[in-house]
Amino acid sequence: MNYFLYRRRRLYCEDVPLAALVRRYGTPLYVYSYATLAKHYRRIADSWKTMPVTIAYSCKANSNLGILKALRKLGGSVDVVSQGELHRARWAGFKPSQIIFGGVGKSDEEIEAAVRQRISLIIADSLDELIRISQISRRLKTTARVGLRINPDIDPRTHPYIATALRTGKFGTAMADVTRVLRRARRLPNLDIAGIHQHIGSQIIRLTPFIAALKKTCRLILELRRLGLHITLLDIGGGIGITYRNEKPFALEDYARRILPIVRDTGCRLILEPGRVIIGNAGILLTRVLYRKRIDRKTILIADAAMNDLIRPALYNAYHEIRPVIQNRRKIFGDVVGPVCETGDFLARDRALPAADPGDYLAVMSAGAYGFSMASNYNSRLRPAEILVRGRRVYLIRRRERFLDLIRGERPGQ
Repeated sequence: MNYFLYRRRRLYCEDVPLAALVRRYGTPLYVYSYATLAKHYRRIADSWKTMPVTIAYSCKANSNLGILKALRKLGGSVDVVSQGELHRARWAGFKPSQIIFGGVGKSDEEIEAAVRQRISLIIADSLDELIRISQISRRLKTTARVGLRINPDIDPRTHPYIATALRTGKFGTAMADVTRVLRRARRLPNLDIAGIHQHIGSQIIRLTPFIAALKKTCRLILELRRLGLHITLLDIGGGIGITYRNEKPFALEDYARRILPIVRDTGCRLILEPGRVIIGNAGILLTRVLYRKRIDRKTILIADAAMNDLIRPALYNAYHEIRPVIQNRRKIFGDVVGPVCETGDFLARDRALPAADPGDYLAVMSAGAYGFSMASNYNSRLRPAEILVRGRRVYLIRRRERFLDLIRGERPGQ
């Protein structure tokens, strides 16, 4: 569900015509709908009303301060995976008690920042990391509240690059080692071992993998309790998929309904880490067609947005719907490509597309998650501006980069 709709053949974001935004702000341009992200957040919150839950938005999906601030005001907490994201969370107004720090390879500097700020929970990936957190906490004469990420060895049936709970992957502690690791960690000073964390992957549209993983994890928690290790927090991660093309993800209400009976017996407070499911369909990327050419039976639309603006198609062969900003019924077969000097620089390939001529504008849909947050300056291209629309109001939440931004921090050699 989103609030990008046609009115009299013109594509709108809520009550603002997108044609007006490109005239004012240019392209490429990211546009986000507040009503869409708020609707998704509230659906999640309403689904879990019968059990105490912390909804920690996974800010790696989209870490713009405007987005973070909006979600904080809706009542959310935040999940960060780097010191940069920790700073973003604080700048957006989140209190330390609203921040969870995950991720695999935290540096001493990152651990120290999290411990000094007394954030709600640090998710350790291994025994070695727990030892490091203990050492840093002891030096700082404080106690860190920690959880351990486990690897339940579940195949989530998603793209292999975003499957994070396979035995051969880099994430978490193997189930067979968890008891040994936590018994050792219990003897470490300056640690409050409070939680178990799992996250099996991203863009998962079937409930089965979530249920299988949680059954394993909950059995583990009950076993740990019998051994005297009292876990009070269960972080079940994120990974809920959205519709990009013709996927039919499970309903958020069904997710809660099926999972609640599994986790209730643990007595733990739940932590959720939704990211894509909140912001994915709340954002689009607008681009202008520069040129049009024919190659054999295909039409190639060369646009001003590229893989540096939205890398998902090149990285995952991901599908994003393409809509015309001014609706028409004509179709072509071909590609939408960008100006970057790579064959993999495409936004759509070998498929039916809306017919467009040079100067026309296209909307790349479902680009709110892992769009700008994965953007780069490859080919020394400027990153786009970002706009947040709320009803008729328009907020510039990131200005378009300028050429001096490209060399900020650089120093020429002798």
